[in-house]
Amino acid sequence: MDVLDLARWQFGITTVYHFIFVPLTIGLTLLVAIMQTLWVVSKHDRWLTLTKFYGKLMMINFAIGVVTGIVQEFQFGMTWSEYSRFVGDVFGAPLAMEALLAFFVESVFLGLWVFGWSKLSRKVHLACIWLVAAASGISASFILAANSWMQHPVGTTFNPETGRAEMASIGAVLTNPTLLAALPHTLTAAWVTAGGFVMGVALWWMVRTVRTREPDQVERARDIWRPAVILGAVVLLVGAGGVAISGDTLGQMMVEQQPGKMAAAEAVCDTEESAAFTVAAFGTSCENMTRIIEVPYVASFLSTHHMTGPRSEFKGTNDIQAEMEQFFADNTQGHDEAVANHVASDVNFIPDIMTSFWSFRLMIGLGLVGALLALLSLWVTRKGRLTDSVWMKRLGIIFLPLPFLACSFGWIFTEIGRQPWLVHPAPNGIDGVWLLTERGVSSGVSAGQVLTSMIIFTLVYAVLAVAWYRLMHRYTVEGLPEIHDDSPDARVEAGEPAEYEGPLTFAY
Repeated sequence: MDVLDLARWQFGITTVYHFIFVPLTIGLTLLVAIMQTLWVVSKHDRWLTLTKFYGKLMMINFAIGVVTGIVQEFQFGMTWSEYSRFVGDVFGAPLAMEALLAFFVESVFLGLWVFGWSKLSRKVHLACIWLVAAASGISASFILAANSWMQHPVGTTFNPETGRAEMASIGAVLTNPTLLAALPHTLTAAWVTAGGFVMGVALWWMVRTVRTREPDQVERARDIWRPAVILGAVVLLVGAGGVAISGDTLGQMMVEQQPGKMAAAEAVCDTEESAAFTVAAFGTSCENMTRIIEVPYVASFLSTHHMTGPRSEFKGTNDIQAEMEQFFADNTQGHDEAVANHVASDVNFIPDIMTSFWSFRLMIGLGLVGALLALLSLWVTRKGRLTDSVWMKRLGIIFLPLPFLACSFGWIFTEIGRQPWLVHPAPNGIDGVWLLTERGVSSGVSAGQVLTSMIIFTLVYAVLAVAWYRLMHRYTVEGLPEIHDDSPDARVEAGEPAEYEGPLTFAY
C-alpha cells in the first residue's frame, strides 16, 4: 500500500473510533442536565440518583472522547500537510474557535459541576451542567462548520499565485446551508444515541430488579428505573424524528451539491424518472450489479419529493461522471493545467458504490430498530406497568451498540461519499476551490512512517477501548449510588452553616 492508502486508512480508523464517543457525550450531557433539572424542580431524590448514576458514565465517556480527539488535529500536520497548506486559512478558523470557545467552556464548567456539589447552590450547579450541554452543541457546530465547508466550500476564493484557498467571509462559512442542515442532523442523532443508552441500561436494571421478587426492589424499579426507561425512550423518539426531518433536508441538498454521493447511495447507474429504491444490491460496478427487491418511485421521491414526471428525474452515476469530466475539461479555474487535465480525464468522480449504498442503509435501518424498541419500551411500561421479561432485558443490552453503529455508518457515508475529493467542488465549481484526496497527503512522509504511526495509534486505541469498556461496565453493573444532597441549600434547610467545611474532593 502506498502513502495515500495508508494515510486514508489511518484517518478513517482514528476518526470512526473517536466518533464513537462524540454522540454519546453530546446527548448524555443534555440528558443528565434534564435529570438534574427534574430533581431541582421536583425535589424528588430519584432524579438526583439518576443524575449521579448517568453523570459518572458521562464523565468516563467525555474523558476518552477528549483523548482520542486530540489525535485528529495532529494528523492534519502529520499525514495531510498538503491539505492543511491548501485549506489552512479557512479550515483552521472554526477549529480554533471550537477550542478557544466551546471546549474551554465545556472543560471549565464540567470541572465546576464535578467538584461543586457541596460548594455551589442547586441552581448555580444546575447552570453548570446546562452550560456543558450547550458548549457540547456549540463545539459540534464549529467542527461541522469545518466539515461542511469540505462538503460545500463557500465564503472562499482560490489564489492561483499561492495555490491556496483563502477566507473571504467567515460569516458565510458559519452559515453554510450544508452546516445548517448537518448540525440538527448530528445533534438529534446524539439524542438517539444517548436516549438509547439511558433506555437500554435502565431496561436491563428494571428487569433485573423486578425479577428479585422482593417488594422493596420492585418498588425501587418502579420509582427509579421505569422513569429512566421512559425518559430515554421519549428522547430517542424525539431524536429519531429530528434525524428523519433533517436527513430529508440533507438529502435534498446532496442531490444538488454532491449528486455522485446520492447516486452511489441508491446505486442508480443511468438517469431515469421515477427511480426505484433498491433494498439490497451487490456488485463492484454498474456492469455487474445484482439488485434485490426494488420499490418503484421511492428513490426519486427521497431525492426530489416527486414520484413521477420530469421533476422526478434521478441522475445516474454514468451521466454524472460524463458531466464532471466535461466541466473540468472546460474549467481549469486557475489550477495548474496538468492537474486540471488529470482531473478531467483520469479521475473517477463516483465514490465507491457498495460502501455508500450499504452505509446509507445501515445508518437508516439501525436507527429504525432503535425507534421500534423505544415504542416497545413505552408500551411495556404504560400506565405504571413494569416488566420482568428476560427478552426485554436482553434487548436492552443488544440495543446499546446499535445507535453507535448507526452514527458511525452515517459518518462513513458522509466522508466516503465525498470521494475522490477532500474539498468537494461547489455545483458551479465556485472560484476553483476544490482539492483531490490524492493531492492532500503529505509529500514528506514514507509509507513505513505512516504504517508505524497507524499501528501505534491502533494499539493505544485498543488499550483505551478496554479501559473505557471496563469502566463503563463496572459503574453500570455497580448500580445506583448512595446519594446525599450536600449542597449549601440543603445545609441551610437543615439549619446548618451554608459554608462547606470539608476539603474539595471528587464528587464521586
